Amino acid sequence: MVTHDTSPPRVELPDRMNAAAVLVDANVEAGRGGQIAIYNAGDGSAHTYDDVLNMTNRTGNALKELGVRREERVMLLLPDSPEFVFCFFGAIKIGAVPIPTNTLLKPHDYEYLINDSRASVLAIGETLLDLIEPIRDRLHYLDRIIVVGHDARGQLSYRELTEAASPELAPEMMSKDDACFWLFSSGTTGFPKGAVHLQHDMIVAADLYARSLLDINERDRTFSGAKLFFAYGLGNGLYFPFRVGATTILFPDKPDRINAFEIIQRYRPTLFFFVPTGYAGMLAVEDAAERFDTSSLRLCVSAGEALPRPLYERWLERFGTEILDGIGSTEILHIFISNRPGRVRPGSTGEVVPGYEARIVDEDGRALPAGDVGELRIKGDSICSAYWNQHEATKNTIEGHWIRTGDQYTQDEDGYFWYQGRSDDMLKVGGIWVSPVEVESVLIQHPAVLESAVVGVADDHGLIKPKAFVVLKDPSSANGNELATTLQHFVKERSAVYKFPRWIEFVSELPKTATGKIQRFKLRSLP
Repeated sequence: MVTHDTSPPRVELPDRMNAAAVLVDANVEAGRGGQIAIYNAGDGSAHTYDDVLNMTNRTGNALKELGVRREERVMLLLPDSPEFVFCFFGAIKIGAVPIPTNTLLKPHDYEYLINDSRASVLAIGETLLDLIEPIRDRLHYLDRIIVVGHDARGQLSYRELTEAASPELAPEMMSKDDACFWLFSSGTTGFPKGAVHLQHDMIVAADLYARSLLDINERDRTFSGAKLFFAYGLGNGLYFPFRVGATTILFPDKPDRINAFEIIQRYRPTLFFFVPTGYAGMLAVEDAAERFDTSSLRLCVSAGEALPRPLYERWLERFGTEILDGIGSTEILHIFISNRPGRVRPGSTGEVVPGYEARIVDEDGRALPAGDVGELRIKGDSICSAYWNQHEATKNTIEGHWIRTGDQYTQDEDGYFWYQGRSDDMLKVGGIWVSPVEVESVLIQHPAVLESAVVGVADDHGLIKPKAFVVLKDPSSANGNELATTLQHFVKERSAVYKFPRWIEFVSELPKTATGKIQRFKLRSLP
């Protein structure tokens, strides 16, 4: 394969540091206290870096008053909002470990995540509290619930706690290799794994990707369609702009094809981050270029799933702005291979981000020549230290300095990488991992279903969505599209909405090996 060791010198960091101090306090110390740090597109409010420092300190002190100690976990179940920022950095500043958590899950998911992490405190938005109350008695380590909103409903009020707390807080100085925050990553079994990220990881990712490739600076405004609880969104909407004293635009609700344009027009971001499914939805608004002013955008970024060439070309033709497609992961924190401004190769994932190293290997770990398909492995300083309480999974994924991504790639003679699929059966749907096994386990609970298999199928835009092949106990019960629709709603009610199968095909049997293992590759090849 083509070898690319384009690595610049490592990002230099002191042995003792606190990431919150680097990303919050340092902006005020640099004279940017009056600069707008956050525009809240939910309520129209604006918050300066002075405001963020004040509330970060109050939040950190409030957590200390509740007895939260260094290295203890604080789970964040919050929409994209200023309070998310204050809680995230407030926990880090006292040496605690925040865990941004997906707000789209079901109560049984949160029961697993909270117990697995042993979080002692949960900060939660008031609209999400109903998801926790049914499982409260089964949360073995959770001592306190802090509610962000007007009605704490018998729990602790974030507003009252922070109003009573001091605005002065010295950062707890940590080793640069101490745990800083966790992000849960899905696995092939459907059970998420807590990726432990260290104090230096955000700084490394920001400097190697955002500062180097995007040339982000304090005059920029970022807007991310991907939420802060995703690794992708956390960089886009938080530590990228905070690393340079720029402004982030946060939107608490789900961005759709219209409100995304409305936010761009109103708040004038210069850097826009989304997933291919999001760009496809925006392109479906046929008169968007005439209705909305997008002239503030200097660059767009895509990750989470491969960006099809037609989507890139249609966006560039209609809005005149390049989309830089790239690949990142929860374990590596952000993008490590990306197209670059002025040298995009549509349909490819781009080139290695300087500071990272990539290689494509065969099943035995041997490097492959250009053009051969193999597994992508990455080396870089933003890789998580381990999966929490997942020793075997850690060993199977992280090999010394290198991490196995599970993605199949080829590399051309010019050093561009081309995505070929997954090494396992995991799917990326709208930029979010979906385990086929998890969807199948829900379908099998329906009384009409004997067995099922879920695979990824490309839609009209070339984006992968789940399709279920279902064997019925009584084949005569198929009843046209009625049962298919019933099964789709059945999955939606029992798992995160984005996991439901977009198509359901009833079959008499599933292809299997002699040992009874479903051969999903045969289903993927069906017309």
